[in-house]
Amino acid sequence: MKFIPAGVVPFVALLLLQRRPVAGRALLVNGPGCPGNSLCRANVHEQTRKQVALLNATAQDLFSLYLKCQGEPFSSESDKLCSPSGIFFPAFHVNRTSEKKEVMVAMYKLFAFLNASLGNITRDQEELNPTAKELLDRLHNTTKTTRGLISNLTCLLCKNYNVFQVDVSYGESSKGKSTFKKKQQGCQVLRKYVQVIAQAARTLLPHLSPV
Repeated sequence: MKFIPAGVVPFVALLLLQRRPVAGRALLVNGPGCPGNSLCRANVHEQTRKQVALLNATAQDLFSLYLKCQGEPFSSESDKLCSPSGIFFPAFHVNRTSEKKEVMVAMYKLFAFLNASLGNITRDQEELNPTAKELLDRLHNTTKTTRGLISNLTCLLCKNYNVFQVDVSYGESSKGKSTFKKKQQGCQVLRKYVQVIAQAARTLLPHLSPV
């Protein structure tokens, strides 16, 4: 899959871009462009911790419900059809011993990608399964939590490290694909999400003590 250079995009613009699936890049630089502490809530560390824990706790249920709503053959052949080996997902090589700044940047990349992917999946499900209210509600709620988490990571990166632009890749859009391919891309992304969010929670939570 190809990614299109999108130039330097500040955090605020990225937050707007993440409302729709796009492919692009923003360069990681340090500089004087952070909006400052005004982005941060007083309880930003605790709120971020709760958001990551919530996403981790609900990921498997979201994936299971997604499979149920897609019908056959996804319900019975999920191991084969939803294998995420052939899709792009941001590399996540940090761990508990990584530098806190490195962890925060990796988290931002991960959740920016996830937010765009959730938008893609939600759009497809609104088209393919418009009466699947529980699934659509869970997708919307997961997206809402993810956006809040991105906002908090933006605050922490700016406030603590003066990082206000991050190299971000967004996943492939499913527009124009067949119904089967749309369903398959969604289940591949959500299965990978279940795997990565558990690792992200284990990695990030120990780093969320105030600086």
